Order: sequence, then structure tokens, then C-alpha cells
Amino acid sequence: MAIECGCKENITGVCAPKGFIASGVHAGLKKAKKDVTVIFSETPAAAAGVFTQNAVKAAPVIVNMEHLKKTAGHARAIVVNSAVANACTGKRGLEDAREMAALSGELLGIPKEEVLVASTGVIGVTLPMDKIQKGIEDACSKLSKTGGLAAAEGIMTTDTVPKEETVIVDLDGKTVTLGGIAKGSGMIHPNMATMLGFITTDAAISSKVLQHALREVVNETFNMISVDGDTSTNDMVLVLANGAAGNSPVEMEGPTYEKFKEALYEICKSLAKKIVEDGEGVTKVLEVEVKNAATSEDARKAARKVTESNLVKTAIFGEDANWGRVIMAVGNSGANFDPDKVDVFLESDWGREQMMEAGMGLNFSEEKAAEILKEKEIKIVIDLHDGTYSAKAWGCDLSYEYVRINADYRS
Repeated sequence: MAIECGCKENITGVCAPKGFIASGVHAGLKKAKKDVTVIFSETPAAAAGVFTQNAVKAAPVIVNMEHLKKTAGHARAIVVNSAVANACTGKRGLEDAREMAALSGELLGIPKEEVLVASTGVIGVTLPMDKIQKGIEDACSKLSKTGGLAAAEGIMTTDTVPKEETVIVDLDGKTVTLGGIAKGSGMIHPNMATMLGFITTDAAISSKVLQHALREVVNETFNMISVDGDTSTNDMVLVLANGAAGNSPVEMEGPTYEKFKEALYEICKSLAKKIVEDGEGVTKVLEVEVKNAATSEDARKAARKVTESNLVKTAIFGEDANWGRVIMAVGNSGANFDPDKVDVFLESDWGREQMMEAGMGLNFSEEKAAEILKEKEIKIVIDLHDGTYSAKAWGCDLSYEYVRINADYRS
């Protein structure tokens, strides 16, 4: 399948697809860095969204769910502020989120319901709406085709680098582009993390089909990453599709849908992995692959649990080949499997070493395992020998630096 990553110079991320412009500006919510972002489709667009499963939902999440329902899955703009989460802010928080949408809609000449809103930052603090207003006005005046990187910078909190990706795919002889940005560094956990993901595409696709594809893909990408085991109040992934590529509309079934979904998977997987790689205090990135499970859910449960385990994470940080922690995590995952069939392997660019076979530990080389664990990117392969399903999850180690960052996050 022809799927290509990359984009034209200076036209990056959410601006790569036809008909999208964006900007990111400094409005004073942070001391110096960009903190307000606007993404805009110059033509009507289908929209889809997946939101946090935390019972405590921030005001922007609630407002977006309302807007997508009112418009039957259509939107043209996304406005984002960083530094303040607008979560646990009561009636005023909802009013402020709606005001962000209304002001953006007025400036862009579209109904306020066609504006989706996101916030990220400290919980329990109300938005400084005077700064937000000026920021939105500035961002809307600076919308451009080269604003993708600035938009990515405007949504960052403790992120150390902006996160962008572009994927190009051929659909029915038409070149279709998907562009995305994301933020996330801590409070990252399956079922969406403290993360925001915004994807644009010039594909022609209905909101219903887009929503179906997004849910499927998020379950295999953003819901398969973990940094620290906490699910935030503000998490969301939003997609806008304006049809500017001119392809025949993607239908729910068939090869065209599968190609589009694979492209969406590639961009979401890339952004999800970038979030893990930029996790707070990360020194090592962990990929866990579970093979030959009885069901896809068993594979996902087992893979996710290993990346979530603090005992596994600290062992990876300490470069300790403690395979017992791995099988302990699989056993705690809720997955159905036969412990007497399980094989466990440790891998990196340095090499591969098997540590467990048929449910029993092997007399493996500690020296080889130590060399494998010196690499930044580590992979654990768990073969359940119980079926044909597989899954991958991504996580990281747990370091002293993570504790330091989160001990004084509000300082």
C-alpha cells in the first residue's frame, strides 16, 4: 500500500492538506512561549472526535460534544489554549469555553457551533479571558499556510518539542493528505492521556464514516500509550475532513476505507509514539508486542498492562532484565492465556535475548541483556501461543526526573 510520510518545506502538520491554514501565537498565558492556536478549514468540513473517558470532563470536552451533536458532525475551526486546562471550573468554565468558540466564529465568519475548543494546562484555574480574547484575535489575523509549526508550538505544556506528522495516500487515483499535531508529555495513560491530537485531511468522507474510522484507530494508537498511568480531564482527538482532494467519498466498507483507515492509523501511531518519546523525564522508550493471543482484546490488555507497570518501568530505567515483572504484569492484565505456554523476549537495535520459554525462566545471558537495555528504544515481545491475534503498546521508563518535574508542576 502506498502511504508516504512527509510534507513540503514550511507547509507542515495540519496545514499540509489542501484548504487548511493555521497559526500559533503568544497571548501571555505563558511567560514567553506560544499559547493560543487556531486551525481553520477554508471550506466546510466533516468532523469527528474522541474524548477522555475520565468521569471529570473539562469544559471544552463538554462544549465540543454539544457542538458536534448540534452540527451533525461538521466543524471548520479548532481553537486551543495551553497553560490553563479550564477543568473543574464550573459554570464559568463552560461560559468561557463557549465564548472562545463564539469569538473565533465571529472572526472567521462561521457559526460558533462549527468551532471546536480545547484547553490544556493546570486544572482548577479559570481562563484569563482578556488574554484569551487578544490571543484569538491575533491568531485569527495570522492564519497562513505556513502556520503548522506555530500551531504545534501553541498547544505545548511540558512538552520539550512540537509534534507534527504528515501522511500522503492515493485514494481512487487522487492524492489525499493527512496532517496532524499533538501535545502530551505527562499524565499519559490508555483511554486517552493528558493529550490533545488534531488531524486535518482533504479526503472526502462523511462525518459518520470518519467517526467510525477514528474510534477504531484511536483504540490501536493513542489508547495504547502510557507514560505514568493517569488519564486526564481534557484529552481529545479531533479530525476535520474538507474533501478538497476530490476523491470519491470514502464509504464504510471496502478497500478505499481500509486504505484511508491505514493512513489515519499511521499518523495517529506516529503522533502517539512522539508523545511517549517526549514523556516527562523519559530516558528510554518501550514497545511491547503481544503475539498469538486468543482475542484482540486479550492482546491489547496484556500489552497495555506491561507498559503501565511501575515495576517494569523502573526496571527498564535501571537497565535490569527483570523478566519476572513482565510476566507478573501480563498475569494482572485480565487477559485470558495459559501461563505454561508463554515466551518472553527482550530486543533492541543491539540484539535479541529470550528470557522465558513455555512459562519458565531461561538461563539467559545477563551480559547480552544488559547491552540490549543500554539502548534508548527497548522492545519486549510476549508470545502467548494461544491464538492468532496481536497488539502493540508503547510506554517509557520512570525516572528520577519525572518525579522532579511533577513535584513542582505548578511552580
